Parts: sequence; C-alpha cells; structure tokens
Amino acid sequence: MKKGYTAFIGLLMGLAEVVPGVSGGTIAFVGGIYERFINAIKGFDSVALSHLLKGRFQEFAQKIDFLFLVYLMGGMAIGLVVGVFGISYLLEHHPIGIWAFFFGLILASSIYLGSLIPRWNARVLISVLVGVGVAYWITLQSPSMGQDALWAYLLSGAIAISSMILPGISGSFVLLLLGMYSLVLMQAKNFLSGFEIEAFIKLIAFGVGVLMGIALFSRILSWLFQKYKHTTYAVLTGFVFGSLNKIWPWKRAVLGQDEFGDLIDLSERENVPEGIRVFREENLSPFHEAIQEPYLFSAIIMAVFGVALIFFLSKMERDKI
Repeated sequence: MKKGYTAFIGLLMGLAEVVPGVSGGTIAFVGGIYERFINAIKGFDSVALSHLLKGRFQEFAQKIDFLFLVYLMGGMAIGLVVGVFGISYLLEHHPIGIWAFFFGLILASSIYLGSLIPRWNARVLISVLVGVGVAYWITLQSPSMGQDALWAYLLSGAIAISSMILPGISGSFVLLLLGMYSLVLMQAKNFLSGFEIEAFIKLIAFGVGVLMGIALFSRILSWLFQKYKHTTYAVLTGFVFGSLNKIWPWKRAVLGQDEFGDLIDLSERENVPEGIRVFREENLSPFHEAIQEPYLFSAIIMAVFGVALIFFLSKMERDKI
C-alpha cells in the first residue's frame, strides 16, 4: 500500500475525529488499514522497548511497522490541526451541510462494513442489533460537566482513544459526553495560537492518557479479530449504523446549562443564548416548522459526496492503491 495513500487516510481520520459523532476508526476500516493499524499499535510492547533501548532500530521499526505509523500519524496530525480550526468554523457557520456530509459518509460506511461479512445468520444479526442498540443508547446520553484538572485530561484521553479506534463512536463524541470536548479543544487552540505552557501541560496529560488507553484497547481488539472476526465485524457494523442518530443534520437544542450549572429549557427558543452550553438536542424533519432554512438541496449534495467518498476509498483499497 503506497505511503501517500496511508497519509491521506490519516488526514481523513484526523478531520473525522474533530467532529463529535464521527469516528476516525470508521475511515481506517473503509480504507483497508484498520487491522494493520491495530497490530502496529499492539507492537509497542516490552520486546519493542528492548530493541529500542539496545539500539536495534531496524528490529524496533519492523516490530511496530514504523514507516506505516509515521505516514498515518503525520496525516492525522495535519487533519487534526486543520479540523480544529476549519471544521470547527464550518460546524458553527454551515452546520447542516457538514452534518449531512458526515451522515452520508457514515451511512455508506455501515453498508461497506456489512458487506465484509461473508455469511449472515442469526448470530450475526443479533450482533448487529446489539451494536446498533449500544451506539444509539450512547448517542442519547447527556453530557456531563468537565473538570479542568490534569487527572481529568489523563482519564478522558484514555477513554476517548478507545472510542477513536472503534468504528462508529467517535473519540470527540465521548469527550463531549465526559464534558471534556470544549476544554481539550480550547487547550489545543491556546497552544497552537500562543504556545501557552499551561495548555501544553494539559495536552501532555491528555496525550499520556491516549497512550495508556490505546495500548490496552488495541490488544483487546486484536484478540477479538483473531478469535471472533465476523462477529466483531457485525458488532462494528451495528455501532456505525447506530451512531447515525447523533449526526442527523436537522436538530434543535432542547436543554441547556448556564455557567452556574442550572438547566434551561431551550425548546421554545430560536437561538441558543450566548454563554449557554447545549446539554441535549432532538432530531427534526427538515420540513419541521422549527427549521427556518433546511438547506435541503445542499444537504443532499453533501450527503451524496460523503457516500461517494467512502465508495471511492473502498475502491482504492480493493485496487491496493
């Protein structure tokens, strides 16, 4: 598989992870690099560390699939930086079009993942339904209040990375549920804009948590693929499909929270007041009276573009580009 393609998949993974509800793991799966990604991460063990400490750099690089990770992580880093500023801006000013694009992308991804299952039977169907149910239930949960403390960044990093590499439920959405999404995003912006030391320390804590979480969860996933491959595919297919509830383009805020922690009914308000954090949303029809401008045509175009991108990636993967 060419290095440029690996970097491109990493770029898309980074962009996807900025959007709450979209998993970079889904992109990796459709791009055909998912199991290689998991195995490369799992390669970071005592044997790899021994190679590194003894100066056996070639053995170390082979053990962790070094070049593959360099290109993938490099692409992800660029995607995350672009996403922090670009995707955040688009979500604020053109939310329906962006959500529609990712809705089409995730819908096509669930179809693609389902196509990887060679034979459908009762066990596969039950596994899919379990995945759908769990993912849908997660999307209905209300965010909690985040803690601006080092331990919170550490813990949230470990939990979020487990979700990031799991197709369907994104790391950024889990951060949102933990109440840490805006805090982590703020620290990233502060560091990238002004190189603040405090922001850097908090991002380091978050990064350590990421390393801890990914080391454990990659081994669990690798074991599942080895022992129960098609059942795991089925659960992941359900996870991806169930997550569609979170990224439906037409929604309105129904419950908010002010700076004092008090809940505020937003269902009758056209706009969310400044300083109010959205606590819960509900999905609406694009023709609902509460939707002032549905931008239906542009939403359909963006959704089709998302579907086309997934099938383009799957074709590239089949052709081993």
